[in-house]
Amino acid sequence: MQPKLTAKELECISDLLTLEENVCKKARMYSTTLKGAAASEMQSVAANHEKRFNALLGLLK
Repeated sequence: MQPKLTAKELECISDLLTLEENVCKKARMYSTTLKGAAASEMQSVAANHEKRFNALLGLLK
């Protein structure tokens, strides 16, 4: 069982979720406008931010 989170911790996690989601969306958008290695790098950046988003989301379950 996970310990209960404080209101401040929930607020911080919520803020981080928003940031990670926005960066992921932007990186995915950039990956569609770029070509070659740059597009691949942006896809990798998006995947990393998605992993962090999911990890943060897991703290709320």
